[in-house]
Amino acid sequence: MANKGPSYGMSRQVQDKIDSKYDPELEQILVEWITRQCGSSVGRPEPGKMGFQAWLKDGCVLSELINTLFAGEKPVKRIQSSPMAFKQMEQISQFLNAAEKYGVTKTDMFQTVDLWEGKDMAAVQRTLSALGSLAITKDEGTYNGDPNWFFKKSQENKRDFSDEQLKAGKNVIGLQMGSNKGASQEGMSYGRPRQIL
Repeated sequence: MANKGPSYGMSRQVQDKIDSKYDPELEQILVEWITRQCGSSVGRPEPGKMGFQAWLKDGCVLSELINTLFAGEKPVKRIQSSPMAFKQMEQISQFLNAAEKYGVTKTDMFQTVDLWEGKDMAAVQRTLSALGSLAITKDEGTYNGDPNWFFKKSQENKRDFSDEQLKAGKNVIGLQMGSNKGASQEGMSYGRPRQIL
């Protein structure tokens, strides 16, 4: 975390809500996948959110990960560990750009400060999960890991119907239209009938 004091009041409640979304089980799956994908050279983090954040903070592990998913030319050319904050943030930014190029949607991406300052590690987990899901879905042979760790994204399933099938479908009354069978108001009575004098 950055050199920032504790938050109080509403800020504290918001941060607690963000922190509650962090999943320790997903952390274990992500660590296992990253170490299998990148090899033992990336090492392993200390268990827990702070260890996970410290492991990914400089952006080098993330850059190694995204490079292993590209079969051809690697998107992150230089991976250098640096103690300087802006260099680490630049490395994280390169990972995010490469992940977007790979196909991860903008809504699944975390912000650089979410990781670097440890503000929203759940967002980092969501981005890595989306990246894993995309790697399984693309099935380019670059994914190393258990396919059950991430869900496979749905793909287009285009259907071609013949003219006969389309004509037959016009005669079917869809259930959205309702039905004239079943319930009616026959026999319904609520209390005494209205008295007209």
